[in-house]
Amino acid sequence: MKFSFPGSLYLLFALLTMMVQGCHDVPEYKDDPLGNFDALCDIVGARYCYFKEKGIDWKEVSSRYRARVSPETDQLELFSIMSELLDELEDGHVNLSSRFSTSYYRKWWSDYPQDFNLRTLQQYYLDFDYMQVNGLSYKMLPDSIGYIYCPSFSNQISESSLDYVFAVLYGVQKAKGMIIDIRNNGGGLLTNINTLVGRFIDGKVCGGYIRHKTGPEPDAFSEPYEFSYEPASENHIRYLGPIIVLTNRSCFSAANNFVAVMKQLPNVRICGARTGGGGGLPFSSELPNGWAIRFSACPLTDNEDHPTEFGIDPSPGYEVHASDEELAKGKDAILDFAIDVYRKAFEAADK
Repeated sequence: MKFSFPGSLYLLFALLTMMVQGCHDVPEYKDDPLGNFDALCDIVGARYCYFKEKGIDWKEVSSRYRARVSPETDQLELFSIMSELLDELEDGHVNLSSRFSTSYYRKWWSDYPQDFNLRTLQQYYLDFDYMQVNGLSYKMLPDSIGYIYCPSFSNQISESSLDYVFAVLYGVQKAKGMIIDIRNNGGGLLTNINTLVGRFIDGKVCGGYIRHKTGPEPDAFSEPYEFSYEPASENHIRYLGPIIVLTNRSCFSAANNFVAVMKQLPNVRICGARTGGGGGLPFSSELPNGWAIRFSACPLTDNEDHPTEFGIDPSPGYEVHASDEELAKGKDAILDFAIDVYRKAFEAADK
């Protein structure tokens, strides 16, 4: 089955969520420590989508943590035990939210180099002199290299804002190459992928595939559904020249999906470090005590049906790291590498 992104994806996800909910009988759980713990384990066990890929025996793990819960377990201790249990999934999309705290698995990025420093970028490369619109920072770098920094997908990037950005960098200043820097972009709205990708393509491209759970077994999934992206309409500015996308480990969720799509385009190279992953669409539910649980329920794969949950590698020959020591001295090795690639290409073209 094929459908266009993004509107039909949200419709499909909503329909599939209702289908999944309708596939299982919902047992009654007591609003006490053991009842809430069992509810959490059963909800996640029936719907989480990456047990098989991560080699997790959820029943064994749940049983191990349940032994730490008793009728006398207080709220703070119960929350702590549940949070530790969920950390076993090693998934930044998994959150347990109570009135006093929200759990969050941080090791997907905290155990890796940062490879980025915003102050270094702003001071030594942009000279504190750059334009900003709709959360995007942009500037023409030397050698006709257009640069756009997109730190988040949390807010919708408007078509009109992108028209101004590309009008300046491409229409007026005639950029010969473009750098799209999404380092430290933790994700946000999936619709931003459609908005951005549409500016870099001249025909429909396959974005990847989505599946939904069909039962509580770890490998019970539907057939893959293909989703695709369309080019921006003719009244919007598109850029089809060379593009280098800068990434680090802190590119997650929607940012990770953006990289997966961009990497398949023939005029694009991914430069920097492997992204942080986060390739599943989330599902939310509630425990008897009112605590909310959110986790990955529908896995996304790339255009070749490879999982994106564990991150996207840079293009061959484009893996670069920027050490904290160099960044503190004003040198960004990842950005320098991308600039140097363009300079060599432009020099070769001029000969």
